Amino acid sequence: MYHSNFSRKLSLKEKFLSINFYYVLCIVLLSFIGIVVLYSAAGGSMSPWAKNQLLRFMCAFILMFVFAFIDVKVYLKYSYLAYFAVFALLIAVEIFGHIGMGAQRWIDLKIFKLQPSELMKISMVLFLAKYFQNSTLGQIRSIRGMVAPVLMTLFPALLIVLQPDLGTALMLMFTAVVIFFCVGVEMWKFLSLGALAIAVMPIAWHFLHGYQKNRVLTFLNPERDPLGTGYHIIQSKIALGSGGVFGKGFLNGTQSHLNFLPEKHTDFIFTMLSEEFGLIGGMVVILLELALIVYGYLFAYRITSYYGKLVVIGLNTNYLMYVLINTGMVLGLLPVVGVPLPLISYGGTAMLSVMISFGIILSMDINRHVNLGRQSFGD
Repeated sequence: MYHSNFSRKLSLKEKFLSINFYYVLCIVLLSFIGIVVLYSAAGGSMSPWAKNQLLRFMCAFILMFVFAFIDVKVYLKYSYLAYFAVFALLIAVEIFGHIGMGAQRWIDLKIFKLQPSELMKISMVLFLAKYFQNSTLGQIRSIRGMVAPVLMTLFPALLIVLQPDLGTALMLMFTAVVIFFCVGVEMWKFLSLGALAIAVMPIAWHFLHGYQKNRVLTFLNPERDPLGTGYHIIQSKIALGSGGVFGKGFLNGTQSHLNFLPEKHTDFIFTMLSEEFGLIGGMVVILLELALIVYGYLFAYRITSYYGKLVVIGLNTNYLMYVLINTGMVLGLLPVVGVPLPLISYGGTAMLSVMISFGIILSMDINRHVNLGRQSFGD
């Protein structure tokens, strides 16, 4: 099914008025909550985290609109180039990357440290969307037609695992799987790969780093090492439970302010928020996150181009993974893998990549009627 070409190019004013400002409002509210919690994490001070986070958000917010106003055809044209540019950065990380907290994940740009694996989450989605935009259903369902997208997913995932950053690698692969499912890859292939993954787990276990094995064992039984690997999750559960329904009050969280709660400004910030603002505060954040995610999938539903649909589904799924993994991690439902809570946790590259993703999603929605050729999953 093909639609007539969207002949008139939108002006900057028309693009601005086409933005879904409820979506933008959710982004602003979540970022504001994050800055408030970071202020509390520092004991009632804007330094060192809240001030930096505010400046980063302001810059990233402007950048989001820049990406939102870029013509969708530009994204389509440069999708492959973006992928290979970020892939080169991943290789550069392996050669001369900055080492921090025992991992080699960053490139030191002096002004800030860039984490290319975060950008790969975006560029891989753009690559796969363009590849499948140009593929027929017959090609997609053939083994030969799937070799390139599978390899283009596995290569960066393996480089990210070597950093080591298993959590980001798994997010990358899960996002790719969702895209593969949407384009029509048969279910038996997913089941076969799942069975293969289960079969090789005993072998893969021996290749995990010691701390990664401990994270899995601690997830299964946190009390096995309460003062070591189980300390994080035990303290997180204590803080979550002590907050009750309404919380202990702003700046009154005992687990966090007495330094029982580790990484309170990054990975476990949701725990600190829930201790001070209780179940109500935690639910407000989750509902705002869900609103963003639902909006994203609604955008994908109404976008007419195949490429635009896949880009929004991929980027939105990646954001969904952030939220699910982080909240599942601090609740003890998933192993601790170092995934931040987007817009809330302190961090530069994660904030940058998430806001760029929002900008691209908004661009796809603004240009939802633009004809890019293939228009439907069924074509």
